[in-house]
Amino acid sequence: MHASHTLSIAINRPWRELYEAIWRPEAFPNWASGLSKSRLEPDGDAWKADGPEGPIRIRFTAHNPFGVMDHYVDTGSGPPIYIPLRIIANGDGTEVLLTLFRQPGMTAVRFQADIEWVRRDLLALQALAATL
Repeated sequence: MHASHTLSIAINRPWRELYEAIWRPEAFPNWASGLSKSRLEPDGDAWKADGPEGPIRIRFTAHNPFGVMDHYVDTGSGPPIYIPLRIIANGDGTEVLLTLFRQPGMTAVRFQADIEWVRRDLLALQALAATL
């Protein structure tokens, strides 16, 4: 079992509206800099991109009525990294929740840096949502 940390951010948009605006893999680079520094390109049942540390392949959960946006990142070394992401109703707005799992061999300092990176990405999503 891995140590984990869940981050969340409130967004003042109806959850379904936000989900429909951002669920497509092509939308992730607009706010998720920790996932990709480049456009995502289709690659079979996955997408390829330039990740922060080199080429990656990403598999995304299919469009669904539940606001689930889980994805699996394959860096080419070790098993794919599972990243649960949920878009849920919070009254008239939305709560976005993303869980990070500390990977084997990852230092506490590196895990904290990843947490801060995701925090910045969620703030970028919040800013983007204000313009949608």
